[in-house]
Amino acid sequence: MDWLHIALALCTGIALAASCGFRVFMPLLALSIAVRFFSFPVSSVLDWVGSDAAFIALLAATIVEICAYYVPVVDNALDAICGPLALIAGTLIAAGLLPEMPDFLRWSLGIIAGAGAAGAVQVGSSSLRAGSTLTTAGIGNPLISTAELGLSIAGTVMALVVPVAAAIVFFIVLWLVIRAIRRARRARNAS
Repeated sequence: MDWLHIALALCTGIALAASCGFRVFMPLLALSIAVRFFSFPVSSVLDWVGSDAAFIALLAATIVEICAYYVPVVDNALDAICGPLALIAGTLIAAGLLPEMPDFLRWSLGIIAGAGAAGAVQVGSSSLRAGSTLTTAGIGNPLISTAELGLSIAGTVMALVVPVAAAIVFFIVLWLVIRAIRRARRARNAS
């Protein structure tokens, strides 16, 4: 096994999976474009992503998802639906980008790295939207939706172009978020 290739594939998978936490279908659509038009390498698990049917379905799903997040009330309901979908998409992307290897190893890495990254981002994003709904009665939610869309696009492009940097950025942001949550809990417990 070429360990450098595995590490790069894992970095790409983690970064794309994290982007699925913001918008489930955007990273899959970008991957479909990369496979179709730029011969981006994927394993047999993701061969279907470059097909005409997958491209059309992912394009439609991406457009619907983007628009739905700007509709009040629907955005919060969509968070409940997209949570499990982000985990599945993150797992599929991370496993599908790994080179041919034993299935147990591929899917274990896909679940741990892909679902973990997508789930962490999705939980943070959903919590932020719920907080915005409570504090602004949903008026601030379109701003959050726009920021999430921008982060999903930026994370996706970065994952495909500079995967190691994208993975590093993800881990730094995750560390900062965990630190902020711990500080908030300590401050709340102290008061």
